[in-house]
Amino acid sequence: MRALTFRIFALVMLLALPARAFDTNARAAWVYDVATGTVLMEKNADEPLPPASMSKLMTVYMLFEALEEGRVQSDTRLPVSTKARQMQGSTMFLNEQDRPTVEELIKGIIVLSGNDACVVVAEGLAGTEEAFARQMTERGKALGLTHSTFANASGWPDPRHRMSARDLGILAQRLISDFPDLYRSFAIEEYRFDDRAPANRFNRNPLLKLGIGADGLKTGHTQEAGYGLVGSAVQGDRRVIFVISGLQSDRARAEEAERIVNWAYRQFTMKTIIPKGEIVAQAPVWLGGQGKVGLTTADGVRVLIPAGSQSGVTAEAVFRGPIEAPITKGDRLGELVVNIPGAGQSRLPLLAASDVARTGVLGRMQGAAFRLGHKAIQAVRN
Repeated sequence: MRALTFRIFALVMLLALPARAFDTNARAAWVYDVATGTVLMEKNADEPLPPASMSKLMTVYMLFEALEEGRVQSDTRLPVSTKARQMQGSTMFLNEQDRPTVEELIKGIIVLSGNDACVVVAEGLAGTEEAFARQMTERGKALGLTHSTFANASGWPDPRHRMSARDLGILAQRLISDFPDLYRSFAIEEYRFDDRAPANRFNRNPLLKLGIGADGLKTGHTQEAGYGLVGSAVQGDRRVIFVISGLQSDRARAEEAERIVNWAYRQFTMKTIIPKGEIVAQAPVWLGGQGKVGLTTADGVRVLIPAGSQSGVTAEAVFRGPIEAPITKGDRLGELVVNIPGAGQSRLPLLAASDVARTGVLGRMQGAAFRLGHKAIQAVRN
């Protein structure tokens, strides 16, 4: 068996303007294109920082999981403890006589950024907020949040409470992909809970009213963390997720967020370079009922091309061959390596496009004889 590489194509694109790097004023930032799996920009993306209320996304994720698993229902009512009632900062103004529903608490966390709502959820799901915070950390690790530790459910300042920008972005992506129906709550612009806090009824996400496709997710602010935002927007068939933190004011946060969304959509062009189902290479087969098997990708290949790129996109099929039968359609047989000018390299699995049965006894004998002869020729040449 030997590694085989086949150049599939060299796609040349000439565009008018050079791609402009984005220079953010945020202390940390991460920008991600979901459709192509491309990180468009990162700055201090793996530095564990105080996330403030942006870490409420983890509380919401765990509550969404509880809903999906049937541990709670949307109309389940949870008690309000003295600890929850005494929470400061942004709240729903809950008291011990309240029994808010899970649906009310979701809106209270997402729209009103209620610290008291987070404590109610934590105690309702885990008994105590401390136990819930430990569960948050464990679940976060399972989700791939490698630079996150949680000390509470609300993002209240604590030296043990940290998240990186990349982790916040990964969490946002999981909320969107794992809970597409529940995710719609992040686009709610206003929520009046019993009219207790009229001044606190509006969603703090500054992008929701701009008509740029924004539909989430969460702002955050403390003196230590500065102003931050985990955001997402959809335009056409592209979704962009971004995280910024450490800005000096809510105005600076709003302006930076809008700049990032505009840059992500205007400075990159998405191209389909391999349609779904297209055979990208033929791999030789050993001891099979047919001599070759087609290789394809699961969903085709789309890439982002930086505006003004003067070099071409290239793709290569890499696999070890010949491939021994039997082969089942969908088996992973190699990799498609796509080199994108100005955006690095991406690797996608190459899959068998069809079944290949193992040949009979005579065929195997012929195949073995062929391979022995091939080895003998190679030995003479060497």
